Amino acid sequence: ANRYSKDAVLLPTVSDIPRTDYGLIKDYFDNFLQKKPQGEILESNVMIGTNWAQDAGIYEFTMGVDGTKVKGRYTFVYVFEDGQWKIAQHHSSVMPEGITVGQKVTEDQVKNLFHLWNDALATLDSSAVANRYSKDAVLLPTVSDIPRTDYGLIKDYFDNFLQKKPQGEILESNVMIGTNWAQDAGIYEFT
Repeated sequence: ANRYSKDAVLLPTVSDIPRTDYGLIKDYFDNFLQKKPQGEILESNVMIGTNWAQDAGIYEFTMGVDGTKVKGRYTFVYVFEDGQWKIAQHHSSVMPEGITVGQKVTEDQVKNLFHLWNDALATLDSSAVANRYSKDAVLLPTVSDIPRTDYGLIKDYFDNFLQKKPQGEILESNVMIGTNWAQDAGIYEFT
């Protein structure tokens, strides 16, 4: 966040919130950096002016936590502020070709997602379990009064829960499927 100018605007790839001050920019990176991203510029187009510069192109991030890759378009506008080059504007968006729309999933595939989560529980590794959750997940856990709304809070919950060496079994399943989402609601039991 310190790389951004005093009046910076960040329009990030993985957030719908325009980031227009230090606190909002820091908040974005506090969450994004949990994925351990490593970026590489694939194509760069630079323009230079007096006390400003622009770099626009295509970059790709590899997420260290799971190896996924995200290719995006970017624009950085830099200004010379207080003796340093700072980012005044940063816009980033996923490449349209990288957006998957309408991926089909069957009811059996949705039900089998529980087994991936249960297998992660069996590792007794809270990171493995937390990595099963999406970036915008909300966990309302059985044995905690605290809603878990980010990777760190979800991992923290499983740090404690996994000490019980739980294994789950679904007793009743009710699956609903939409475009790029699915829900499996019902009853499960832990031993």
